[in-house]
Amino acid sequence: MATKSSNPPGTQPGPDPEGPPPAGSGTRFRSPRITSILRHDVPASIVVFLVALPLSLGIAIASGAPVAAGLIAAVIGGIVAGSLGGSALQVSGPAAGLTVIVAESIHQFGWKVTCFIVVAAGVLQIVFGLSRIARAALAVAPVVVHAMLAGIGITIALQQLHVLLGGESNSTAWNNLTDLPAQLLSLHGPATLLGLIVIAIMLGWKYLPQRVRVVPGALAAIVAATVLSLVLSMDVKRVTIDGSLFDAIGLPELPRSDWAAIVVMILTFALIASVESLLSAVAIDKMHTGPRADFDREMIGQGSANVLSGLLGGLPVTGVIVRSSTNVAAGARSRASAVLHGVWLLVFSVVLVSLVEQIPLAALAGLLIVIGVQLVKLAHIRLAHRTGDLLVYAVTLLAVVFLNLLEGVLIGLALAFALLIWRVVRVAVTVEPLGGTDRWLIRIDGSCTFLSLPKLSTTFAKVPQGVAVTVEMTVDFLDHAAYDAITDWARQHESNGGTVDFVEIGEARMARAEAAPPSRSLGRVVLDDVLGPWRVDRSGSAGAGDHDDPLVTGIAAYHRGHAHLMRPHLDELRDGQDPDSFFLTCSDSRIVPNVITNSGPGDLFTVRNVGNLVPQHGDASVEAALVFALEKLNVRSVVVCGHSSCGAMNALHSGESAGPGIDNWLEHGQPSLARYHAGHPVGRAAEAAGFGPVEQLSMVNIAVQLENLHRHPSVRRAVEERGVAVSGLFFDIASARLIEVRVDGIAPIENDGVLEQLHREPASAGK
Repeated sequence: MATKSSNPPGTQPGPDPEGPPPAGSGTRFRSPRITSILRHDVPASIVVFLVALPLSLGIAIASGAPVAAGLIAAVIGGIVAGSLGGSALQVSGPAAGLTVIVAESIHQFGWKVTCFIVVAAGVLQIVFGLSRIARAALAVAPVVVHAMLAGIGITIALQQLHVLLGGESNSTAWNNLTDLPAQLLSLHGPATLLGLIVIAIMLGWKYLPQRVRVVPGALAAIVAATVLSLVLSMDVKRVTIDGSLFDAIGLPELPRSDWAAIVVMILTFALIASVESLLSAVAIDKMHTGPRADFDREMIGQGSANVLSGLLGGLPVTGVIVRSSTNVAAGARSRASAVLHGVWLLVFSVVLVSLVEQIPLAALAGLLIVIGVQLVKLAHIRLAHRTGDLLVYAVTLLAVVFLNLLEGVLIGLALAFALLIWRVVRVAVTVEPLGGTDRWLIRIDGSCTFLSLPKLSTTFAKVPQGVAVTVEMTVDFLDHAAYDAITDWARQHESNGGTVDFVEIGEARMARAEAAPPSRSLGRVVLDDVLGPWRVDRSGSAGAGDHDDPLVTGIAAYHRGHAHLMRPHLDELRDGQDPDSFFLTCSDSRIVPNVITNSGPGDLFTVRNVGNLVPQHGDASVEAALVFALEKLNVRSVVVCGHSSCGAMNALHSGESAGPGIDNWLEHGQPSLARYHAGHPVGRAAEAAGFGPVEQLSMVNIAVQLENLHRHPSVRRAVEERGVAVSGLFFDIASARLIEVRVDGIAPIENDGVLEQLHREPASAGK
């Protein structure tokens, strides 16, 4: 029987879920792990190898390093980081994200010293992993990372544009930009043609049929350009490798001076490589359903690869999102794919070096231009615009392009931190007269600290003397300086004949300002103040403790905290009501209709009686309310709501007398009791769901009242003419959840797909 996949959309499965093959299949002695590797990881490793080969060559050339350094880093990244890392499906190797900083290091210190920097950065990464602080590298604003990658992409594109045109790239982005017009006037036709062919193939590859796209676009573009250059005997610069891959291996060289700059470069290499690897691992985790990444182990794996790569003369290694996403998409199930891709690169680099030397530099330049441009993602720019981080994005990008990578990232982080501080500590203070009254309204919204004192003083000065003032405080943080400023002004205003009423809606309360050091309170405090019963301690609430009568205390707290919020809603209802539902429920004090339905004033026309009964004869109260709601108010639904631990149902079930007046009323519930004993389907469904006898009777009673309502002439007419809905609800007090009750069964009421709705469209305003 086929089973439905539980993998989220857009993800690949994790480890191979298949068990051993059936007996007699010819593979019964092969382990499931070997079978999975052969079926999934080997094919995926070949695809990743074909993608990694041209990228490794291009990144080495763009960095100004020996071509073999890119291959060495790719081999070690695949085998070492793949074996030791903490992300099973991440593929490591030389990355475009470090191209600019490697080029700068080679220009400043030379290649051999740069290899030493790579080794030292690897050691530092291992320390990060062993000290278990790897996750701290993720504490970087994503907008800064996005802008850093975009800046790197633009820098690479500017560099390689000169190579594509047949010239040489300059050491800085500014020089590459200013020298571009002269390079265009002296372009080399064959080289430019090959580069443009590569760009065209890569951009158009996604539009080709699926069976063609089995071959990676980057590989197809490089092969096509190389073959064309050989067939037409083009005179273009080609890749040069001095000897075999083993000939390129060389030990690093210790720096002789300027150790301060060396240390800065080591930190730069380690931090950028770590952040890029960890962000890539996080992204890859979202693409499959296998084991999640171990970030500390990933740092140890990446550091080990960098130590070995630097010792053997290779480029720095990071986790690479392009290769890793290709690995997942190709169906890899374990780290064997990453390791095998490194093996294929090693075999190719040793056996087929002569093929590599036929590749035109302009073709690799076209490849790198496309990669560089693709690092600038419009989705990231739109996100930065929507979230108010566009300034951080732009400043970081420009600083990376025109200064250097480290300075650009530091400037971006500093600006992001400054913006964060401004957003967190800012406060909005407004003042306006309330229309139609002689009262003024001051709103204080945000974090009220000593930094807000100038704004508070300016706002208070606008209030005329002697007027009544309401101060509405939606404040999540209140320090003593701000508290003093507000209370001093209030005392001064009242001494001049005015009045000041405080309405505190936020978590931080005036009454607690002098009792303890300021702290950012939890939003739950406000909810507890609204929803908690009187017996719950509400220390700090206005009016608490002023009276022995909890009703008076509650009214005082309502006036101080919530009346101001209710006023605008009630103002719209001052001349009439238009409720949505007729809501019949029990008189039990534990049932709060507006809370359990998330409704407000004017939404429910509520009728309450003991046992939520709809008598067929003998109760004018329910009859009058029902007819008025349906025929005068035109409600759109009729609801009966019962609950667990109902005293009326317990009395019916036990058969014991509840008192003369109550017994007479409960006679209206006898039909429900009879239907329960007769085995009503709702009762059986409630029993199957684990509810006790009294709760089963409560649900049967709801179903019986629904039947009574359907027989009522006004209800029947409203259903036929206006499509009025008649429904039943059961409130389980212990779980605080509602269950739908129908005339023939029950059904849980679940959350309405909130996460899915957020992914589909923005939340709409209002209820």
